Amino acid sequence: MMAAENLRALFVDELRDIYDAEKQLVKALPKIVKAAESQALKGAFEDHLEITRAHVGRLEEVFKLLNTAARGKKCEGMEGLIEEGNTVIQEMEGSVRDAALIASAQKVEHYEIASYGTLATFAEVLEMDDAKDLLGQTLDEEKDADEKLTQIALRINSEADESEERDGDEKELVAASSSRPSGRSQGKNTRSTSARSGRR
Repeated sequence: MMAAENLRALFVDELRDIYDAEKQLVKALPKIVKAAESQALKGAFEDHLEITRAHVGRLEEVFKLLNTAARGKKCEGMEGLIEEGNTVIQEMEGSVRDAALIASAQKVEHYEIASYGTLATFAEVLEMDDAKDLLGQTLDEEKDADEKLTQIALRINSEADESEERDGDEKELVAASSSRPSGRSQGKNTRSTSARSGRR
C-alpha cells in the first residue's frame, strides 16, 4: 500500500480502517451478547450493537461529504481484538467470563476512542466542520459506552472474585475430605486389633 500523500489522503485511509472495524463489530457483537451471563452486561452489549450500526451509517455520511466511496480496508487491529474476545468465550464461564468480556470490550472502546479522536482532529485541521461534528458525536458515544462498561465491571469483578474464593474453598474441602480416613474404617481396624489381642 502506498503511503498517504497528504493529510486528506491519510484522513480517508483512517476512515476506511475504522469503517471496516465497525462492520466487524456489527457481526461480532451478537455472539458476545449471547455469551454474557449478566443481564446488565447483555443489555449493554445489545445497546452497543444498535449504536455501532448507527456509527457505520455516520461514517457513510462522512464519506459522502468527501465525495468518496464508502468502503473499508481490512482493520487488523479490530480483527485481533475480536479474536481475543472469541478466546474468552471459549475458555471461560460464569462471572469470570463476564469480567473478561468487559476487559475485551473496553480494549475495543479504547481503540475506537483513539481512532475517532484522531479523525475528529484531522477533520478540524482540514476545516471540515460537518465531518468533525459527526465524528465527535461518535467519539462521545464511545466514551459513554466505555464508562457504562466500567460501572458494570464494578459489580461483575466483585462477583468473579467471590466465585473464585468459593471455588477455592470447595476444592480445599474436597482435598481435606479425601485425605482423611473415615471413622468407620478406623473403628473396624480397632476392633480387629482387640479381637486378635484377646485370642492371645
